[in-house]
Amino acid sequence: QVQLVESGGGSVQTGGSLRLSCAQSGGTFRSDCMAWFRQVPGKEREGVARIGSDGSTFYEDFVKGRFTISKDNAQKILYLQMNSLKVEDSAMYYCAVRRDEFCRLDLSLFDYWGQGTQVTVSS
Repeated sequence: QVQLVESGGGSVQTGGSLRLSCAQSGGTFRSDCMAWFRQVPGKEREGVARIGSDGSTFYEDFVKGRFTISKDNAQKILYLQMNSLKVEDSAMYYCAVRRDEFCRLDLSLFDYWGQGTQVTVSS
């Protein structure tokens, strides 16, 4: 059984930075597809970025150039470095794991989810 625990959320001002972490227990991690999603109340959960088992990454356009997804296979931690934060980045951020090497930022493909960490950006 895979368990995911996010941390690192908080409140920052526009232009600030945060680094989210997602610690995984169970599972293989190294061969998994991992991703970050976010959700605001009243809206659907949306993909932010994903990283494949080979280290390949994909970002949605609205975070490209500002966010960086990475992982530490030894520690089994997924990261999301968020720079130049905007008010519209405010959301609950979730990490997710797909127990397969096929990796695409599609909500329906992911098997396990964390409980989320709140990010609030104020102007």
